[in-house]
Amino acid sequence: MPEVLEASKISVNFGSVQALVDVDLTVPAGKLVGLIGPNGAGKTTFIDAVTGFVSATGTVVLDGRDISAEPPHVRSRLGLARTWQTLELFDDLTVRENCVVASRRPTTQGSLAQIVLGRRQQTRSAVDEAIRILELDEVAERMPSDLSQGKRKLVGVARALAGQSRLILLDEPASGLDSQESLDLGRRLRRVVDEGVAMLLVDHDMALVLNVCDYVYVIDFGRVLAHGAPAELRTNEKVLAAYLGGVATVSEPAGSAADSAASTPAVQTGRAN
Repeated sequence: MPEVLEASKISVNFGSVQALVDVDLTVPAGKLVGLIGPNGAGKTTFIDAVTGFVSATGTVVLDGRDISAEPPHVRSRLGLARTWQTLELFDDLTVRENCVVASRRPTTQGSLAQIVLGRRQQTRSAVDEAIRILELDEVAERMPSDLSQGKRKLVGVARALAGQSRLILLDEPASGLDSQESLDLGRRLRRVVDEGVAMLLVDHDMALVLNVCDYVYVIDFGRVLAHGAPAELRTNEKVLAAYLGGVATVSEPAGSAADSAASTPAVQTGRAN
C-alpha cells in the first residue's frame, strides 16, 4: 500500500532543547495511524514540523513529493491538513459556512477557473460530502457556539475534510470530551478513513487511539520509543513504563479497529498525563 506521508529523521531544536530527535513515521493510504506519548513528548511538535509551522530538519514526503522546504500554505494546498488543540472556528458563521471557507484556496489561477469552469459546484460538493461523512447534517445550518464541545470538534475535522485533503493531522481532538463523546468521535474518524482519507491521530486518550487506529507510534522525550499494531503495544513494557508509569490495564478491543470504537475502553494509570 502506498504511503501518503513519509517523515524521515525529523528533528526539532528549541535552543538547547531537543524536542524531536530523528523521528521516522509513515502513514499509508486509507489508514488511521496514532501517535501517543506523555506530556511534553513532542507529539504536537511533530505535527508542527510536518505541516511547516516550526523549523525542522529531516524529510517530509507527501504522496511521493518532497515538501520539506515548502511553507505551510503550500503544504495545505497539496493536501496536507491539520486541526488545532484550540478550535479556530468562526462563531459568526454556520457549520456549513465554516466548511465552505476552509474549502476555498484563493489563487489567481483558481479564481479564473472558478469563473470559467464553475468551481463553486465542486466546492459545494466537497462541503456536502464532509458534512455527510461526519454526520453533521442536522447541525449544518447552526452556529458553532450552539453546539456541544464534541460536535465542535467534529466541525474542525469537517473543515479539514472539506478542503479535499489527502492527509489530516488531528491534534488532541478528544480533549475535553466525555467518554461517550470520545467513542462517538472515534466511530466518525473511522468513517472518514473508510471513505479513503488517511489520518494521523495525536491524543492523550490512549484507549481511543488503541481502539480506533490501524497502527500506532509511541514517542517519549522526542524519540520513537515503539511502534506497531495496537494489540502489540497494549502489553509492551517500555510503553507502559514510559507512558503509563508502569501500572496499567487497557481493555482489548471487541473486534477490528473499526468495530472496537463502539465498545467502551477502560484505562487505569499510575501517572498523570
